[in-house]
Amino acid sequence: MTTGVFGEEIAAHYEAWYKTPQGRQADQEEKQLLRWLMGAFPGARTVLEVGCGTGHFTRWLRDEGFRAVGLDLSAPMLAQARALDGLPLVQGDAHRLPFADDAVDLVMLITTLEFLARPREALAEALRVARRGLVLGVLNRWSPLGLERRVKSLFRPSVYSAARFYSVWELQRLVRSVAGPQASIIWRTTIFPWGIPRRPSPLPWGGFIGMAALKEGGSWP
Repeated sequence: MTTGVFGEEIAAHYEAWYKTPQGRQADQEEKQLLRWLMGAFPGARTVLEVGCGTGHFTRWLRDEGFRAVGLDLSAPMLAQARALDGLPLVQGDAHRLPFADDAVDLVMLITTLEFLARPREALAEALRVARRGLVLGVLNRWSPLGLERRVKSLFRPSVYSAARFYSVWELQRLVRSVAGPQASIIWRTTIFPWGIPRRPSPLPWGGFIGMAALKEGGSWP
């Protein structure tokens, strides 16, 4: 995340969206998918969430039993996160993570990659810091929800006006360009029109893409 996009006005209202009916449903489906992906890393205990914003998913990771740290560039977002909970938080740039090599088991980026100026560089940094791999949650370019958001942003400026959405295939190519051609990747999508299906799906048109990548040489259990 960047301070230019996620300033004080957005930070003040960010968490409120999760309390709306649409926000609660999306949150439930996204976490269900992320939980499924995290299950591919048995024994993982430490997670760095890059682009944590108000700490919404960092808090969830902690509640799931992980030792989680959140990082964000936006001071207003981090101020909101600190006001909500006593999470361990770091202000920093996704393109230059202030952590040593192999500092944590996993690095997670949830609706963050879309807003980064140099996504490939950020993924390379994430892989440097992660011992085992990455978990990504990305807005789907070729989903009904993604198309709706992009069209609306043409007529009414919003946070999505600055976002670069990805398809499943674009995201997979981007990850492989950094993690290597032999890296193991799994993905599912969720958030479909009319709430069907309300579980992780191998169909590539859900509004939210979840993707996990093991570092080259790794294998799924």
